[in-house]
Amino acid sequence: MPTDAKAPARARAADELKQAALEQFASVGFAATSLQHIADHAGYSKSSVLYHYASKEALLESAIEPAVSQFEEVLEDYLAGRDPARRRRLVDRVIDLMLVHREAVHVFLIQGPSLAELPIIARADAAVRRLAAAICDERESVEDQVRFGVALGGAAFLLTAGRTFADDRAQPSDDELRAALHTVLPELLAPPAGTRTADAE
Repeated sequence: MPTDAKAPARARAADELKQAALEQFASVGFAATSLQHIADHAGYSKSSVLYHYASKEALLESAIEPAVSQFEEVLEDYLAGRDPARRRRLVDRVIDLMLVHREAVHVFLIQGPSLAELPIIARADAAVRRLAAAICDERESVEDQVRFGVALGGAAFLLTAGRTFADDRAQPSDDELRAALHTVLPELLAPPAGTRTADAE
């Protein structure tokens, strides 16, 4: 049976264009990025971009969909669990997800409000709201809700926009960031002594 030798090259081109687009969306902004900018950044022609993706919106969806799907999996596992360690596992998995998908998190966090009409952004927003509702249920105080928002929102900002404020020499490695976040976030998310819920360690 004959094989299509061009298929791996097409898949590689699609992946390279997707990564180039994500880098441009995160650094320049979705609105300021054109298909020609993406093509130039990836070393392809604009017609190659249009061969793989019908529009800039389709490219954005393809670029951030893996991060959204993985976050939804983390969320479903958390919602299905009942054991006391599930919040710690949630934090650990969200930290790892944010490190792997830093640019996608940046696009959603920083540009999400201006892109809210796009289905993939609406889907990501719905997942974040479901997680917030699960963490900040009726047993949790306003302080606990703020603690959750500051902890995860702060971590997302640190891993995306916040990293641009330091020069390269001062930037911690991903391993250093991961270790620090795995220590600090559970402390921030743990309810104060005397108000611990069944979900907290």
